[in-house]
Amino acid sequence: GNDGRVFSEAMRITILILFVCFYLSLAKSGYRVGTGIFDTTGPAAEVGMMGYAMLGQSTAGIHTRLFARAFIMESIDTKQRLVYVSLDACFGTISLKHVVLENLEKKYPGVYHQANVMISGTHTHSGPAGFSWFSMYDLTSLGFHFDNFDAMADGITKAISIAHENMVDGKILMNTGNLDTPMTNINRSPTAYENNPEEEKKKYKYDVDKEITTLRFESDAGKELGMIAFFAVHGTSMTNTNHYISGDNKGYASQLFERLKSGNKTAGKGDFVAAFGQSNEGDVSPNTRGAFCDNGDRCEVAHSTCNGATEDCHAYGPGENEFDSTRIIGTQQFNKAKSLYENVNGSTELKPTLRSVHSFVNMEKVVVSPKFTGLDSDVQTCIAALGDSFAAGTTDGPGDFDFTQGTNNTSKNAWWNFISHHLIKNPPVEQIKCHHPKPILLYIGPIETPTKWVANILPLQIYQVGEFFLISVPGEFTTMSGRRLRDTVKEVLVNKGVATNSSVFVIAGLSNAYSQYIATHEEYLVQRYEGASTLYGPWTLAAYQQEYSKLAEYLADGKPAPPGPTPRDWRDKLIDLQPGVVFDDGPIGDVIKDVKSSYNRGESVKVTFYSANPRNNFRNGGTFLEVKQSVGNDWVTVATDGDWETKYHWERHYFPELAESHATIIWDIPEWTEPGYYRIFHYGDKKSLLSGKITPFSAHSSIFIVN
Repeated sequence: GNDGRVFSEAMRITILILFVCFYLSLAKSGYRVGTGIFDTTGPAAEVGMMGYAMLGQSTAGIHTRLFARAFIMESIDTKQRLVYVSLDACFGTISLKHVVLENLEKKYPGVYHQANVMISGTHTHSGPAGFSWFSMYDLTSLGFHFDNFDAMADGITKAISIAHENMVDGKILMNTGNLDTPMTNINRSPTAYENNPEEEKKKYKYDVDKEITTLRFESDAGKELGMIAFFAVHGTSMTNTNHYISGDNKGYASQLFERLKSGNKTAGKGDFVAAFGQSNEGDVSPNTRGAFCDNGDRCEVAHSTCNGATEDCHAYGPGENEFDSTRIIGTQQFNKAKSLYENVNGSTELKPTLRSVHSFVNMEKVVVSPKFTGLDSDVQTCIAALGDSFAAGTTDGPGDFDFTQGTNNTSKNAWWNFISHHLIKNPPVEQIKCHHPKPILLYIGPIETPTKWVANILPLQIYQVGEFFLISVPGEFTTMSGRRLRDTVKEVLVNKGVATNSSVFVIAGLSNAYSQYIATHEEYLVQRYEGASTLYGPWTLAAYQQEYSKLAEYLADGKPAPPGPTPRDWRDKLIDLQPGVVFDDGPIGDVIKDVKSSYNRGESVKVTFYSANPRNNFRNGGTFLEVKQSVGNDWVTVATDGDWETKYHWERHYFPELAESHATIIWDIPEWTEPGYYRIFHYGDKKSLLSGKITPFSAHSSIFIVN
């Protein structure tokens, strides 16, 4: 009898334990996470680049391909989902996000929307332009490039879709540190920064942010899925004389991390995704040697001039050339991110609390309260305009003519202002007063030919991922502007009990839209490039602080923010003045100059082919070249045009054939390359004059030995 009772009691306890385990499995909390990457590279020939606004800087090949890197986080408890996309582009745009959301709605109805998708540009200045609905940013590319835009929107959509399909139960770990040595970023407008209040500057050791924050994504089974590292530095290691498509220093850092974790697979082909996200980089340069004149002297500091002119004042990176500087700045970001990522014990596992808020705001009509300005009464932001110092450029990319940075009066460039006001748009007196002391060069806010020149309705967004808060901003916040905005949002959320003093707040720069720069009021008064490019007047930052403060209140209360005014869809007004490819001519595929018979590690292999215009087919997800090694009876790919060690250079030749072009492929043999037999393959697509049909072709070099 006792044995039976004991057995019955044991069975009851066993059933109870099984029931509890089953219940707990149903009530499981945590994350589902997914990562994805896809190629977004646009036209590699004859299209103006986005960043330096140089009419003569057009694409002529590929050094590294451009990618969209997507990360999806979902709370198992609440089903709340957030998407972060790091895009190898100068900035995110309203147009890209609009079309990406249209695409996602067709595939996953009701899942993705304005509040839970964030698209942040890395700010490379070495990608093709023509992907904004706003005409100001399509000028140097001769209009909107539909095919480039489609490659970007489709690539972002595919990256998010891959992440969506790959979601697994997992966790997110956060770590933070300082990247202060070796020097990786400097302030390119120190005189403007110095104009900020002394008490405020004393709170910080540096005049740029040295903080780097990493997020580690892994599955519950322990598989490493991806990493995001946020660090503020411009994508201007590649200069305004470069014609190769390049992800710049952040793109290179991503390649290093992905190659490390994906077993040396070629660029974009591994299953580990590493993004080096942008932050408040407005006045932050990677050209850490500083600015010099052509004669070797230091540039005059206040105006960044040499003998009174800006043209000869150039900032230089730490390397021997732009490729070397890109490698160094990228490697330094990679090394620090790797150290933080691998320090699992020193990381914080983020709680699965996901929230997001989003609202559109008309930044030309914000009434700013004294709380954020320190004034006695309300002020209103201005109609968008750019000042004289905008035309002076920066030490990363100086401008032309007689414009100089630090111009805060109307007499310096009176002739240019007169021409601009009469040929483009004449600012009314109240707007001249509103923007003071900015001397208005381009009064662009009211212009809508062929589309609106710059955005006035802009997206504001905040994410919460446990103890981590990501503030999405539609422009380039300077160092101190970013610090103030972080503090503003943090104060609201700490007071509301949603965050603590140890919570981490990060700016996600150049996200979802672009609206030039956001300088502090004090920096604005100095009118260097960043202040002159602050579109909505001296209280632009204060307006953002006020509006993000409101947004943080909604986040804390768990309520959706008012959607705000809807930006106009400008697709029916877009124009493209770039001539298309007419046809390709010549003995396409033939070798013009072949490889040598043998090379050593560290040397460069070079071969030139008769080729065709790469605008015929961008080969997204593919390549214009492959370096292949002979392994047994097969030729195995060891590098493509997306990899750092290769360069694909295209140039047009009008003689002897009218539509003849050449492609030169360079392979810098890495030190880790296995000795053996190799060939270089070239792929392309040629267009017929008579039929207009585009057909693929392939060619290859002779076999060569790597010793």
